[in-house]
Amino acid sequence: MALETPTWLNLCFMEKILHKSEKDNSIQVIDIFIKPATNKGDNYASDMLRVSVEYSRNQNGCKIKENISVIVKFEPTTEGVRTTLITQARLFDTEIAMMTDTLNKMNKLLNSKYCLGGKVLDVQEHNPRLLVLEDLAPIGYRMACRQSGLDLIHSILALHGLARFHATSVAICEKEPKQKQRYLRGMFCHGHPPELSGYFILSTTHLAREMANWPGMKKYADKIAKIADNIYQMGIDAAKYCEDDFNVINHGDCWVNNMMFRYDNDGKPIDHIFVDFQLCVYGSPVIDLLYFFSTSPSLNVIENQKNLLCNEYIDTLVTTMKQLGCKTQPPTLEELKAAMKRRAVYGMIATFTILPLALVDKKEAKDLDEIMNKEGYTNPGYENEIYKKALMERMPIYDEWGLLDI
Repeated sequence: MALETPTWLNLCFMEKILHKSEKDNSIQVIDIFIKPATNKGDNYASDMLRVSVEYSRNQNGCKIKENISVIVKFEPTTEGVRTTLITQARLFDTEIAMMTDTLNKMNKLLNSKYCLGGKVLDVQEHNPRLLVLEDLAPIGYRMACRQSGLDLIHSILALHGLARFHATSVAICEKEPKQKQRYLRGMFCHGHPPELSGYFILSTTHLAREMANWPGMKKYADKIAKIADNIYQMGIDAAKYCEDDFNVINHGDCWVNNMMFRYDNDGKPIDHIFVDFQLCVYGSPVIDLLYFFSTSPSLNVIENQKNLLCNEYIDTLVTTMKQLGCKTQPPTLEELKAAMKRRAVYGMIATFTILPLALVDKKEAKDLDEIMNKEGYTNPGYENEIYKKALMERMPIYDEWGLLDI
């Protein structure tokens, strides 16, 4: 169903926003133009509209006309699985805390040399809850293709950005330990509504049924079927906070859809930025790394360049932490790889449940309400040939590691 423009999103609303964000009460909104900010399959946990605003303001005794584009991101109000999940999991609480406080402090530590996320222009706490965000498209950022997966250059840029995100979070948490307490839920949490665990259970059950028909995969399908009902608890266990670990604030939903890239005139990616901070969680950085590796690079990159990517991440993490004067000792490459092995089931779960969303054909993409409909679970991403190839290569490894054993 197409996203309808809410009645409250009108000229008066945008005029109020600009008065506040521009600190100029002379602004008068002339007209607004509204369209969806994302395509179906690109965003699952909110509604987002791109609003182009034509307005005038007084400057040096003259009235001048200007234009601005913003993203209005708000909690959905229509009944359904998605609305229940978003409101009861308090996803906007997390994003508001991150974007109005923690992320600003993290960005300031980088002294404008790098930017981890866009600016917030305004926040509304009720009726509905929403964020008005800087539109990153006019300054050159765009999403990469989720279906083809990130090539090596994109993947390295993403891991540099992730390492800086983690490093600055360490610096902030050293100065303000209370920041850790703001990000305790993440994607896997007993306190989340059953709709979230239901998504993971239904997805894994569906995968087992599909895989049973793939050549030579029946034995793996049977094992997946046995663990399906426990898959969300396995995620909770894999993400569990351990005080003795090296810990950071994780992005928490670190996949290709939640990052944007800027390009030079030759089409080469030169910069990276994160979006969507609804699932940030304090814990081991391998939560983000395993999720990213399992969902975002192309199959060729993850199969052949994983060691290089780990090196790029750790080098940037260590360098940035040193530049920021962090007292916490960063992990060595060997310690990082050992932590990834201990929590490897986290990556497996992402492969089972998130990778199909990344690889689904744009024409077949569905939103959460369509996937988890009353007639039964449906997700065409599991029929994607690239997805089948990825699973056929990864399943023997997961099995060898004992991840499929109850």
